[in-house]
Amino acid sequence: MLFLLLWLVLLAVGSYWMLQRSVPRLSRTPVWLLWLVLMMPALVWIGWGLLLGQQGGQLPFVVFLLPLLLSSLLYWTLLQWGRLPPSRAISPSQEEATAIAATTEALTAASTAPTRSLTAEEEALVRQCFPFDRFNLQRLEYRYQAVICRGNLRGDPALVYEQVRTALQQQFGDRFLLMLREDNAGKPFFALIPNPLRQQPRLALKPGLAIVLLGLTLLTTTVVGFVLSYAGQLTEIQPQLAQSLEENPAALLRGLPYALSLLTILGVHEFGHFWAARQHRLQASLPYFIPVPAFLGTFGAFVRIRSPIPDRKALFDVGVSGPLAGLVITLPLLIWGLTQSQVVPMPERSGLLSFSALDPGVSILMGIVSHLSLGDRLDVGQALQLHPVAIAGYLGLIVTALNLIPVGQLDGGHIVHAMFGQRQGAVIGQVARLCVLALSFVRSELLLWALLLLLLPVADEPALNDLSELDDRRDGIGFFALLMLILIVLPLPPVLQQWLTAL
Repeated sequence: MLFLLLWLVLLAVGSYWMLQRSVPRLSRTPVWLLWLVLMMPALVWIGWGLLLGQQGGQLPFVVFLLPLLLSSLLYWTLLQWGRLPPSRAISPSQEEATAIAATTEALTAASTAPTRSLTAEEEALVRQCFPFDRFNLQRLEYRYQAVICRGNLRGDPALVYEQVRTALQQQFGDRFLLMLREDNAGKPFFALIPNPLRQQPRLALKPGLAIVLLGLTLLTTTVVGFVLSYAGQLTEIQPQLAQSLEENPAALLRGLPYALSLLTILGVHEFGHFWAARQHRLQASLPYFIPVPAFLGTFGAFVRIRSPIPDRKALFDVGVSGPLAGLVITLPLLIWGLTQSQVVPMPERSGLLSFSALDPGVSILMGIVSHLSLGDRLDVGQALQLHPVAIAGYLGLIVTALNLIPVGQLDGGHIVHAMFGQRQGAVIGQVARLCVLALSFVRSELLLWALLLLLLPVADEPALNDLSELDDRRDGIGFFALLMLILIVLPLPPVLQQWLTAL
């Protein structure tokens, strides 16, 4: 029951946060109403489990599918009922850089009542900024919060964009942000958007807040690590553990290996994003940890980036740096922790978070690392009682995989957008979240994440220059990151497991 209630709280908070960020700029429909509609399936499923679970047995497929279909249909209907027209879909007072990208959703909309945001003299200056031999400017179109510059692109998008941006900056300073995108017909166009960050101060790093949150998260993860060091599983602190802690407070230090390992993995992941953002001169905050006095002890960490992403290379670097940096520190910690873990008999049922008896074949990468670390100690049909450091390393793999799922504004969404473009990235994201939903039928622990993915916008927000493609080196790194996702998510085939055991 405790797990079900915790699952419900996580879903409720996460879904409301996502809706609050995305719905107001798209629809007049109240966020709370859409939130209730989306929560309906979870409430039905949990209600069934609490009230009829023992009498009714396993959740019937109809009870699972029908609320999901009704909720999706009602959500789409309510969202369309209150949808804002293109000219009002974006608030001009939004501060975040995401508002800059969202403005482009209305750039190619059907003609609305145009408002000239440039004088005749300013329009002439704009035309002078486009070199005839690089971009043959044919006409200007005025849209809400944007001026569309249509013509023929005759050179490398990166070089043309930089030349036009430099000329505009010389004429207008930081008044405009310049975007380069494709319309629905695949034809490139430039867009001038008022710079919402022009009058705002730089994003403060706030090291004091970061240190306080780090300290609180260290405390909560240490408590969870203390429990895991005794029980090896996520349970409430049993009376004997609480009594042991009262008699010997120093016993709490048993939780430090787990806490320090997990915070190191999460911290390196976020500092990877921070470093990449600073390399591209983007305004980025320090990593902020999220302490939670239950479950794993934390909901992770995040880095806030205010600056608009200049191009797809920067988008890729910021997106891929976190998972790869986290993976570099995760694997050594996992390997060392596995050497300290115990081999135990395989239980009848082993889930993703069964730390006291984890099936090493839960993923291809976990199985390979486990067999290489333990050698002859691990045989087919045996499970692992993970050492606290191994638990942190294993959670690092899960965090890496969840972030690499190529959907929307997740790290994986940034990666496929940068590699294949926004439209192709959106198609990949749609397929990916359906695959995660299908996988949740096999691994029920993924159901919460699958539902949250359905709430995320499938398309990532565009960079300012969204046409310039990546170089071969970045493409190779991107395919490697997606390969890591596959190796972590897919279970270890029995044939490969037997081969590893025979080595």
